[in-house]
Amino acid sequence: MRTLIKGGTVLSTTGASRADVLVEGETIAAVAAPGLFETADEVIDATGKYVLPGGIDAHTHMEMPFGGTFSHDTFETGTTAAAWGGTTTIIDFAVQPKGSTLQPTLDKWHEKADGNCAVDYGFHVILSDVNDTTLKEMQACIDAGVSSFKMFMAYPGVFYSTDGEILRAMQQARQTGATIMMHAENGIAIDELVAQALAEGKGDPVQHGLTRPPELEGEATSRAIRLAQVTGAPLYIVHLSASQALAAVAEARNTGQNVFAETCPQYLYLSIEDLAKPGFEGAKYVASPPLREKWHQGDLWRGLRTNDLSVVSTDHCPFCFKDQKELGRGDFSKIPNGMPGVEHRMDLLHQGVVAGEISLGRWVEACSTTPARMFGLYPRKGVIAPGSDADIVVYDPAAKQTLSAETHHMNVDYSAYEGFEITGKVETVLSRGRVIVSPSGFSGSAGHGKFLSRDLCQYLN
Repeated sequence: MRTLIKGGTVLSTTGASRADVLVEGETIAAVAAPGLFETADEVIDATGKYVLPGGIDAHTHMEMPFGGTFSHDTFETGTTAAAWGGTTTIIDFAVQPKGSTLQPTLDKWHEKADGNCAVDYGFHVILSDVNDTTLKEMQACIDAGVSSFKMFMAYPGVFYSTDGEILRAMQQARQTGATIMMHAENGIAIDELVAQALAEGKGDPVQHGLTRPPELEGEATSRAIRLAQVTGAPLYIVHLSASQALAAVAEARNTGQNVFAETCPQYLYLSIEDLAKPGFEGAKYVASPPLREKWHQGDLWRGLRTNDLSVVSTDHCPFCFKDQKELGRGDFSKIPNGMPGVEHRMDLLHQGVVAGEISLGRWVEACSTTPARMFGLYPRKGVIAPGSDADIVVYDPAAKQTLSAETHHMNVDYSAYEGFEITGKVETVLSRGRVIVSPSGFSGSAGHGKFLSRDLCQYLN
């Protein structure tokens, strides 16, 4: 099967150029001057459109247990929604419960995902129970294609690790080449602030933001960086939301330390004002770290331009407003933490291009090429080049759309971006050479997506 994408503008990290793309089977065969190839089994006219590598969302939570419930997207519904939004690879988190070990954790997530995904997928492991056995298992996970491990400085009693446990895991990561991913918030202090707010009868959703102040994200980020400095381990800060945390990352990167960070669209576009919406409406926006005051957004966009923020992921973890978010009526601490977003990441970041916040090259870099390199998938993923997987998005930069729960494909009953007017829209999506989204609709299927065995981070000094 030969597919020719002709007449488009091919995007890469270095800019844009007019070129045609020839696909043979599951891979890209050639990127050539316009008109060099004239025929193929299928021809896609991309005139006036961008042609870019499929998006890689390196932070999703499908079917994740949290707060007595589960995130509402299955691997099938979540990856289908991802495809609609131009994301052709996700990396999800296998959650190690306290008292268990890592291999059964991975096995469980394979059972959930294998045969159910519409796009390709990989795994990180959440390392929540650090001991001699689990530390040794890290190498086995790497051998199985899982080379990154997430830890938490938040959620005492659930995922929380002490500084000593983090130190030991980082020492092991330094020896094996693994990357430690860190949820950096001071959970001990936050729990005290939460208890004080509830004791004072303050149970509204906005308290979720007020009891998790940005200073405690900044403090934890700085502490994680120091532990990584002592051990020599690479560190990746997930879902960075606050200027204080960004300053700590920038300082470390300026000294050459292997510290990286991602942010998410919700921190670029939403704010604590959404958490403070009247009634219980603010519960829709409860996630951790919380939404911040609007002034943080300018610093985050600047961080994307300077590469102190290397990646944009979603932390997609959708809970329905009805029956799930409502578990926390009157007690914000019981609202399941998480927001939907996997379908809209590419569009929202393109809106940053439209607004002049980032370039086309940075759009491709933050959404596709850098996550591919960061998590050991490049050049198989993240680039339009001969030999790479034919994960390709044809994107109409002039199309208009309005984001809404009525039209999105995520398995959740609200949109965090309800009514947002966006310029730009995915038109056609290929996953390993197969057209799975076109102007005619979705033509993919559960089970098309394959598990990706990943190498080590490709950015290490």
